[in-house]
Amino acid sequence: MSLSDRIASGLKATLGAGVVDALANGVLMILLARYLLSPAEFGLLHYALSIIGVVAILGTLGLPSSAARYVTELTETDPEQVRYVIRFGVTAILGLSVVVGAVLAVASPLIADAANEPALVPLLVLGFGYVLGNSLFKTFSRLFQATNRVDWSGRLVALSGTVRLVSAILLVLAGLGAVGALAGYLVGFAVASAVGAVAFYRLSYRTLPSAERVAEGLRRRILEYSVPLTATRGANVLDKRIDTVLVGLFLGPVPVGYYTISKQVSQFASIPATSLGYTISPAVGEQHAGEDAGRARQVYEASLRHVLLLYVPATVGLVLVAEPTVTHVFGSAYAEAAPVLQVLAGFMLMNAINKVTSDGLDYLGRARSRAIVKTATAVANFLLNLALIPAIGVVGAAVATVATYTVYTLTNVYIIHDELDLDLASIGRLLAGVVGVAAVMGAVVRLLVPRVTGLVTLFLVVGVGVAVWGTLAALGGLLDVGRIRRVLT
Repeated sequence: MSLSDRIASGLKATLGAGVVDALANGVLMILLARYLLSPAEFGLLHYALSIIGVVAILGTLGLPSSAARYVTELTETDPEQVRYVIRFGVTAILGLSVVVGAVLAVASPLIADAANEPALVPLLVLGFGYVLGNSLFKTFSRLFQATNRVDWSGRLVALSGTVRLVSAILLVLAGLGAVGALAGYLVGFAVASAVGAVAFYRLSYRTLPSAERVAEGLRRRILEYSVPLTATRGANVLDKRIDTVLVGLFLGPVPVGYYTISKQVSQFASIPATSLGYTISPAVGEQHAGEDAGRARQVYEASLRHVLLLYVPATVGLVLVAEPTVTHVFGSAYAEAAPVLQVLAGFMLMNAINKVTSDGLDYLGRARSRAIVKTATAVANFLLNLALIPAIGVVGAAVATVATYTVYTLTNVYIIHDELDLDLASIGRLLAGVVGVAAVMGAVVRLLVPRVTGLVTLFLVVGVGVAVWGTLAALGGLLDVGRIRRVLT
């Protein structure tokens, strides 16, 4: 299979899985927020998830990505060593996650006391299963990605999301409240991890050649490369979770619900970019490792162009429809989330650009550079949150997130430009055209937003915006409709 065919196949698989997972997560959030949990319970659930998410980084460190990098590299240069990398990575991650999860469960009363939220205790105790399940889920997803089986990575994502949706709803309806909802996450991870382990062994691991001896220093190299990845992941988790934790500490569980809804909507819109970035990252590293920097540059530039074409107009649209989206989808009880969502539209754009950029740096061997930048911006985000949340409330957390994530994303683009020598002039011309399309589309949508009276009219307005965008992009030569149709079919 050619590189372009492999990318197209992987993109379809991961995009489809991402849509299934996001829809499952979206339906779950809507049902929990609007029907099954009170705003306080909904906020408490995501307050606990943010705390557990911060701790969970210690359950894997940077080992899944480090192991994936060496699996990709050694598949080309020394395939007999790949089995050892996989065994070492899985064993180390399993041990780490068990220890970290157990410590979290034991320390849950102390954490709840520090947060002044006693109701957090049963949720944090379940953190043991969350850390273990999430660690194994991420590990097998990364290993499938590294062995160019992103179709199976996608299946695990879709399976986890679907099982999570069904389990959480059933457990909440059984009267377990927020605890039942969190338990649904555990069941989803457990099922996906078990399926992933069996599938990876049968489809990939068993087909690999065995080495008579392990290459000298291989374990040390895996651990060493995991250090900057750990710093990056730690900073990434701190960047994405600490704002929610601080909102809970300063403002309480209910504003956590407002912030979570806004951030989830902006992240939901990043599904196509996430799928694209997940698919192209190994290909960029593979072409670069094969000393074909020109091909690696073409792959990345094409991805970046599509992201800009899609997400610049989407950002404008989200700002305009934020208020009716929140009130008509999640209910009037969450109306205060609308200004937060408008600010986080900027995060959606930066997140999309970063999705096709950051993982590629790991496969290019620039993990250390990314780690330095991520750590610096994560610390800045933490400090900005400390200053802005008490001053302007939950909107302050959104402002801090957008400001620091913009710096991080643009720096990553600069680093990959330094590695691949991007055609910045061509990208700049495309961006100018996209901004023009977004301006016209935004003017049309703004005229129609006052006519939104419910979900049907909201979807119609969004549909009109998409139609205007597609028409202008195609007429302006920015959108190759035929090529997109070929990729998707």
